[in-house]
Amino acid sequence: MYKTPCSRLTGVWKCLPRDGLVGVSVQQKLIANAARSHMSARSLIQLCRKNQAEWITFQHLCFLKRQYVKSSSGLCQRARPKQEHVASVLDDRDDSVVSQVQQIPALKPEPGTVVPPCNPVEPEAARAARLEARQWKELKVEYSDLPGIYARLSKLKLTALVVTTAAAGYAMAPVPFDPVTFLMASVGTGLASCTANSINQYFEVPFDSNMNRTKNRPLVRGQISPLHAVSFALACGIPGVTLLTLGVNPLTGFLGALNIFLYTCCYTPLKRLSITNTWAGAVVGAIPPVMGWTAATGALDPGALLLGGFLFSWQFPHFNALSWNLREDYSRGGYRMMSVTHPGLCKRVALRHSVGLIGLSALGPVLDVTTWTFPLVSLPINLYISYLAFRFYRYGDRQNARKLFFCSLWHLPMLLLLALTCKKNRVPQDEAAVSPSMPSLAL
Repeated sequence: MYKTPCSRLTGVWKCLPRDGLVGVSVQQKLIANAARSHMSARSLIQLCRKNQAEWITFQHLCFLKRQYVKSSSGLCQRARPKQEHVASVLDDRDDSVVSQVQQIPALKPEPGTVVPPCNPVEPEAARAARLEARQWKELKVEYSDLPGIYARLSKLKLTALVVTTAAAGYAMAPVPFDPVTFLMASVGTGLASCTANSINQYFEVPFDSNMNRTKNRPLVRGQISPLHAVSFALACGIPGVTLLTLGVNPLTGFLGALNIFLYTCCYTPLKRLSITNTWAGAVVGAIPPVMGWTAATGALDPGALLLGGFLFSWQFPHFNALSWNLREDYSRGGYRMMSVTHPGLCKRVALRHSVGLIGLSALGPVLDVTTWTFPLVSLPINLYISYLAFRFYRYGDRQNARKLFFCSLWHLPMLLLLALTCKKNRVPQDEAAVSPSMPSLAL
């Protein structure tokens, strides 16, 4: 059945003793192998009893051992070569197959071309430069770059919005316009906003580095030091609050200092603790128009609270729609936003406050701040933002959130402009008493 000659098993019989004591030899080899296997099993158990970080892995097995060799000035990994060639006994044939390999001639390069060397040696200077480029180092900032860095540190666009709402509150106050007081109130409010935004970025550096939206801020990139940022915040905050207190009135200065405290010490830490940070941030955004009103009148009238209510309600459809498309970013940064932890509540609150803008507009003539024309002319834009908020509440997708956000960008300036055009002009009582008697005195 098998035509294999006996000579093919000579390699096997060579390893056996020829003195006839085959059984004794085999027994001795089995005992030695058993002892070695017993030691291997014992070492395996001891290795497993060690720390979990040092448990056995595939690298401890013999057939997966690797050795690192150095060639071409670089480390590479290859399998350990076998010590001797073990040929199969059954495949040890007498006939050998000789394969002839035809050598392929080398390609001759075209004239004029430079052939790079096979193993290029990297110069020491280039290698040092490459390693230095991979190391972290602080960016070198020129003095000409500081205005742009300060603008990003103070969030210039947000500061401009804060100053605009404060100016609207000053313009809505029923008093004659004083340009000096208006200028001091605007500058002081802007400086207070720069302080709050700078301290906010100082506290949130480790979290901003995890978000795509905030990873390029100056403190995250190392363009300025934290001490530099805090010094800039103090350089803006102390003159700003002083200007509001001494140049305008103490009530406006108190509101400016209160706004800095609420933004830095309440809203900023609450962003990582609770979803109530959104309501705290809405209060912070509602104070600037109140500051503008108090800068003009020196008192907290119902009209100031109405303007603050406009800003308070407007911020919920604005920010909730913005945070809806940034849920991954806020989650990566560790912030507890409604859009991340309570998505249903996020949509309901946006719809609720969008509809609430209609009721707040109707309170304008009731509180004797605007005429009855204001609720009518503001009804179309309030209905439109409420419609977009309803679509956002119903579908909850990125497209409707984006539409609601962009609508909120032009809705607030339009609402404040309509309120300013429908402002009720008040005539002081002394002037009203003098004006009827003027014709009689002329007679």
